[in-house]
Amino acid sequence: MLFRGMNRRTEGLKSLSGSLRRLMIGIIILVIAAFVVSIFFIGDRERRAYEISESEGVLRTLTGSIESAMTNYMEVSRLIITDDRLVTFLRADADKVDMGMINDARFGVLDILYVTGGVDSVAVFRDDMIMMSTDRTTYEYDHDLIESDKWREDILAAKGRAVVSLNGNGALRRKDAKPVITIAREINDVLTQKRRGILLMNISADVFDNMLQKLEGNEICLAGTDGTYIAGNKDILEFYPDDYDGTDILHLSGDAGNGPMLTSVCRVGSLPVVLIRRSSFGTEGIPYSLMYVLLFLMLFLVLSVFYVGAFVARSLTRPVFKLSETMKKNKQAGKLEQIDIPMRYRELDMLKEGYNDMIIHVDDLITELMDKEKSLREAEMRVLLEQIKPHFLYNSIETIGYLALDAGAENVHGALETLGSFYRNFLSKGGAQIPLSREIQIVKDYLSLQKLRYGDIIKDEYDIAENTEGFIVPKLILQPLVENSIYHGIRMKGEPGIIRITSTKDKGELHIKVEDTGIGMPQEKIDELMRHEGKDDPSASFGLWDTITRIRKYCGRDDVVRISSELGEYTRIELVISDSETERV
Repeated sequence: MLFRGMNRRTEGLKSLSGSLRRLMIGIIILVIAAFVVSIFFIGDRERRAYEISESEGVLRTLTGSIESAMTNYMEVSRLIITDDRLVTFLRADADKVDMGMINDARFGVLDILYVTGGVDSVAVFRDDMIMMSTDRTTYEYDHDLIESDKWREDILAAKGRAVVSLNGNGALRRKDAKPVITIAREINDVLTQKRRGILLMNISADVFDNMLQKLEGNEICLAGTDGTYIAGNKDILEFYPDDYDGTDILHLSGDAGNGPMLTSVCRVGSLPVVLIRRSSFGTEGIPYSLMYVLLFLMLFLVLSVFYVGAFVARSLTRPVFKLSETMKKNKQAGKLEQIDIPMRYRELDMLKEGYNDMIIHVDDLITELMDKEKSLREAEMRVLLEQIKPHFLYNSIETIGYLALDAGAENVHGALETLGSFYRNFLSKGGAQIPLSREIQIVKDYLSLQKLRYGDIIKDEYDIAENTEGFIVPKLILQPLVENSIYHGIRMKGEPGIIRITSTKDKGELHIKVEDTGIGMPQEKIDELMRHEGKDDPSASFGLWDTITRIRKYCGRDDVVRISSELGEYTRIELVISDSETERV
């Protein structure tokens, strides 16, 4: 029964070993997933950081190179405006300027340009718009724009310093549409500081193409801040962001269809040009050493999980399975035997000992139950034997009663009738329990017979509640108490006494009190009676101790008998029997 209950409770419960196995698999999956995600994000971040750093390095190098080149060209422009032949051209009156003076100024400028590469052309405009140019056929100039105050505003505001623009800020263009970077200066007379004209020096885009080719090939483009193409890979110009403010290096990531790409934009100092670099994310910059460390940690964690799983299986689940298997064998054998399996760990040994203690306790309970059942059967057998014996006596009493009636001894006949009534109620058709009303009748018949012997020294009184007469009680529980009152109470006092029997019902319990006015008993004697468990001589008749034992076994508890007494005054015995256990409707 115990094991069937255990099996029912374990049905539908999860397996510990299965849960541990699933937990291990889950941890391994999480570790591998964490490793893959970490590798992906760390690798991607480091590749991006490396490429950004690489782009910034290239852009700063190119920026430095372009700024250095433009600084050199600005110095060349400064030398040009100080050339004597150009100064003579600028100072001459308009009516004295002829082609010879213009060519002379042009040759002076060309002499300076011979030692300087990359200058595409130089044009000088006097204030009266007389022009000198080193290239008369390649360029077209917008004279009206050059003469306007708005176009000259930035150049004049620089007060002789160089002003850089693209294609002369719209005032000139090459006929082949190739872009140029123009360095413009206001030309002032060294002696009088009077403005003499404006210098426009155009730098060829080939200078910057060569510069870009040396560093980056086709991965970079030089453009104006307005998006005008200057040099490099023109296809990259489409990735120039319109909202770029030109303050810091801007990095933009995107997918070009063949993989992620990085677009970096950088303004070249204060010049109106920007560098646009386009590059792909390669394997450079990936921290392989860190990834090896992460791989090692992942393998270590996976091996640790396997080790912990093996340890738990060896140290916990397998011993538990052994305990369960042993319990199952005990169940199949129908035995309640203790388990004798050695356990390595204290907690499992506590589990084993707890099971063994439970087996011992259950065995003790079964033994105790069997002993109580045996005692109850013995008591019932004794009642049966006591009931069988009076049959012959009852028949004999009835025969003697007829003889006494024939002889005229009516008193003898009445006594025999009372004795017969006593045994008829006593036998009670062989039942072990009888209604309280019949138990009271047995006591009345018994006392009637005792009065024939002892006369008027015994007086009996009854106060039986009507709602208690139908209670079913163990047979012959009051007669031994009344007998004890006569022989150990009233007789020994040596004077007439009263035996009073009352019954009441309170909260579903039957209360029966048997009280006598005998000699009473000391508290020590009461304590001895209450501690007694029916270990007296089994051949004795129904005494007080036997009666207390029978009632306790019948009710299944010990607090069913209460004894109170006062020496020389009285003894009162109260029986308490539950309604749910005894009452019959």
